[in-house]
Amino acid sequence: MLSTTFLLAFRAIRRHLLRSFLTLLGIMIGVLSVITMVTLGNGATEAIKTSISALGSDLLQVYPGQRASPGGGGAGEAPPLFKQADVNAIAEQIGGVTAVTGQVQTSGAAIRNAQNWTTTVNGTTNNYFIARKWELAEGRKFSAEEEQAGKSVCMIGSTIVDNLFQDADPIGQNFRIKGVSCQVIGILEERGQSGFGGDQDDTVIMPLKAVQRQMTGNQDINSIVIGLDPAYETSAVKESMIALLRERRNLGPDEEDDFNVLDAKQISDTVSGTVGILTTLLGAVAGVSLLVGGIGIMNIMLVSVTERTREIGIRLAIGALGREVMMQFLVESIVLSSLGGLIGIFLALIVGIVAAPLMGLEFQFDIQINVISFLFSAVIGVIFGYFPARRAAKLNPIDALRSE
Repeated sequence: MLSTTFLLAFRAIRRHLLRSFLTLLGIMIGVLSVITMVTLGNGATEAIKTSISALGSDLLQVYPGQRASPGGGGAGEAPPLFKQADVNAIAEQIGGVTAVTGQVQTSGAAIRNAQNWTTTVNGTTNNYFIARKWELAEGRKFSAEEEQAGKSVCMIGSTIVDNLFQDADPIGQNFRIKGVSCQVIGILEERGQSGFGGDQDDTVIMPLKAVQRQMTGNQDINSIVIGLDPAYETSAVKESMIALLRERRNLGPDEEDDFNVLDAKQISDTVSGTVGILTTLLGAVAGVSLLVGGIGIMNIMLVSVTERTREIGIRLAIGALGREVMMQFLVESIVLSSLGGLIGIFLALIVGIVAAPLMGLEFQFDIQINVISFLFSAVIGVIFGYFPARRAAKLNPIDALRSE
């Protein structure tokens, strides 16, 4: 019985191919829109997570400066920078820390022969690479003697290599940066763009004391980089570190922190959550087109009932039951919406595969949203096909046979 009902449904759809195609077009577009939005949204979320994690997972970075207050206010005095004693105190007194290092940053023109490139100079120690889990592609890191004496040696990113050393192996070569001659001892692994849009490979890393003595002229530290042990709770380590720095900077109970702590994991979770909410909203907006498609199905099914009134009357007159007539039109509606759903899923797959690379995203196939979209399209067929099917089942056979 059910197989016969499906056969009759397919025959009715094939009888009016163009009208059937236009009917399921709304469902196709709805499913295509929902799946595409969610797929690209998932790809954007993963891209953001990857980009932010490139800063270093399980990482805290501490900068001097107060958060902006809601009420605004005057400029006030600039908060003091950090000292090496602050770095040592964190390393010695805070548990759950794998590596701590101070960091001094400045910028200047790197010059070699007739080539020059403006870049960032980062003064730090070997602990920086442990904290950020950053390895070398070639060469070596600083020796203990080079760090202690502040020798003019450096490691460079791939962007510096591309702009200054196209014609030579950088290892062992010298170039000038801010008037200081620096020997290249290592090349950093490529990291690409950071979560904030900067090129992480556009950097020159020198011993902390070398930058302090030869470029900044003081012992101040601009920021502190802290690597965390994954076995420890990040929030607990962060709170202990904040309490220690407040004590060292003589801040009273009512005074705000005069430093900021950047938590890479917290930022990743926050941004990913925000993108997830936006993706859900976009998917919901796109889902409205499914309702529009459902209304289109109901409209066409009502027209079909009107056109086939005489056929319905004949079926009822020779013994067909009302529920059988109702089932016939309901199945026809479900078949239409389900076909639209399947075609929409196929088109969404093609669009996702093509669009994701063009947007610089990784294609993320989400089986859950595909199944939900198909089931929703079938439910749309049931809901919007019920009223026309019920109307057909309630026709009076005699009145239906009189119909022209």
